[in-house]
Amino acid sequence: MTAVLTPAPPRRTESPGHRAESESWIRRRGSALAVTALLAATAALYLWDLTSSGYANSFYAAAAQAGSQSWKAWFFGSLDTSNFITVDKPPASLWVMGLSGRIFGFSSASLLVPQALMGVGSVTLGYAAVTRVTNSGAGLIAGAVLAATPAAALMFRFDNPDALLVLLMTAAGYFVVRAIETETGRRAAMWITLTGVALGFAFLTKMLQGLMVLPAFGLAYLVAGHARLRFRLLHLAGGVAAVVAAAGWWVLAVWLWPADSRPYIGGSTDNSVMDLVLGYNGLGRIFGNTGGGGGGMAGGSAGSSFGGSTGLDRLFGSEMGIEISWLIPAALVALVFGLLARGRAPRTDRVRASLIAWGGWFLVTGLIFSYMSGTIHPYYTVALAPAIAGMIGTGGYALWQKRGSILGRFGLAFMMVAAGAWGWVLLHRNTEWMPALKWVLLAGTVLGAALLALGDGNRVRKLAVTGVLLGSLAGIGGSASYAIATAATAHSGSIPTAGPSGAVTDTGMGGGGGRAPGGDMAGGQAPGGDMGGNEGGTSSELTTLLAEAGTTWSAATNGSQSAATYELAADTAVMAIGGWSSDPTPTLDQFISYVENGQVHYYIAGGGGGGGRGGDSTSGAIEQWVAANFTPITVGGTTVYDLSGYTG
Repeated sequence: MTAVLTPAPPRRTESPGHRAESESWIRRRGSALAVTALLAATAALYLWDLTSSGYANSFYAAAAQAGSQSWKAWFFGSLDTSNFITVDKPPASLWVMGLSGRIFGFSSASLLVPQALMGVGSVTLGYAAVTRVTNSGAGLIAGAVLAATPAAALMFRFDNPDALLVLLMTAAGYFVVRAIETETGRRAAMWITLTGVALGFAFLTKMLQGLMVLPAFGLAYLVAGHARLRFRLLHLAGGVAAVVAAAGWWVLAVWLWPADSRPYIGGSTDNSVMDLVLGYNGLGRIFGNTGGGGGGMAGGSAGSSFGGSTGLDRLFGSEMGIEISWLIPAALVALVFGLLARGRAPRTDRVRASLIAWGGWFLVTGLIFSYMSGTIHPYYTVALAPAIAGMIGTGGYALWQKRGSILGRFGLAFMMVAAGAWGWVLLHRNTEWMPALKWVLLAGTVLGAALLALGDGNRVRKLAVTGVLLGSLAGIGGSASYAIATAATAHSGSIPTAGPSGAVTDTGMGGGGGRAPGGDMAGGQAPGGDMGGNEGGTSSELTTLLAEAGTTWSAATNGSQSAATYELAADTAVMAIGGWSSDPTPTLDQFISYVENGQVHYYIAGGGGGGGRGGDSTSGAIEQWVAANFTPITVGGTTVYDLSGYTG
């Protein structure tokens, strides 16, 4: 019997190409898992215990409630279902919240969940925009910086228009990045057009603030677009036309709509959108002449009282510093050193173009915020968060690519130390909250910077990677800690603030109001004389009375803040005399006509806001007329006048 020997199969060896493909697949899978974890953490931060804030800002909540019940109120952004007056902003953010309330039923959740999801969307777009020109690691850093900004944690859990504003501006930034990288002229023009559309709707969210990024985006594409110069100029002209079309259709519709069949445009002096654009929500914000309603302050006093005195240090002082400034020093270092690192790159270099876009966004908006003399609130600074994130992610990547040089290593080290040092300053302002944290984070950034500076990126690569990871985590730690503390605090009123509840701070810079025990600045006179504008201030007796009124407006009261409170409590339309602050509507004769026609059942004394200009107080004249012609009654501790049956 002959034995048959079967030769062993040859050893399989992996080709270099197959090995590279396997490593690439692992990296892609790792990146996908990492970004999923980032977005899940962002969603958890913004959604956790979200309804603890109730209706948050009752002013916008009442308008969203009205929009969930009346399509006309939804279209115009009316404060009430009977369409007496609009809020003092265009209605795009109310469209989202109103639709949510119509679909799911109006509640705290249907009001605020869309805001939180806008935050997740903004982080996603920021990650995608940075990743397209760098790598997934840089995109993750940018996304984490945006998510962990205290102003973002505040506004993406609140019902102000700023959440949608940030989402739309970040989307525009992503579209610009796509336009710059596109070599085909038609596709580049398409992306620039989409940029214009996004910014047009940003205008319909918060008017001129949504257009502050236009110079930076236009410059970035003009410098680095692939098309010839004349075509790049034509593309930008098309983008401007898209802005006008996306914003102008609503402005035109309001202008063409008969004024007597639509609500008064809140915040304007003449019941027009253009007055709102050029006055209260436009040049008045910058130069201090508010023009329209809201604030009632001129000559810079509004800006100074809410945001600190004007100057380059405004973004770093008081409440603004707490909300946005944590990583501004690191971002500026990333911008300057990142541009130096790309100095010899070709004109169409995407990294440099992105730095121009993000850096220009920050510089233009930051300078306007720093020097504007009109009304400004600290939470406006959330509009800087995507720019800061983009500068850090893109600039950090540019320096990491040069880690073999002194410029790259020491630039990154400088970024870390800048973040740690300024984080120490901000944490030191809070005299009681986690006093050891500032030292731990400062030590982490210094150690990370030292490890990176000692490595040359070749001989000691692991040391450099360790330094970057350690320094980055420590650098973002202060901002992240305040973002978490902000998300853990319920917020209400018209001027919410960031940080731990009841924090005692030593600002050391700038002005600004003190922090109230709930984390919010006092803002807006609520019914019953309480500051803050909380719907909980209405008695059950008064709520029942308003709900059963059965007239076009169940009641009239001074100011939108008070009217909103009653509307949310009784689910009924309430006439806001004088609007948010000083809108000239209704006149005394108009109000008397409403009463004679049986359209207003009750007048509620007190309230906050409302009035007139130049000493001609609309609300004062109406209040005097009511007191002279009707008998007051007390309902649940509130003075009320029954206006029914008046014959003149």
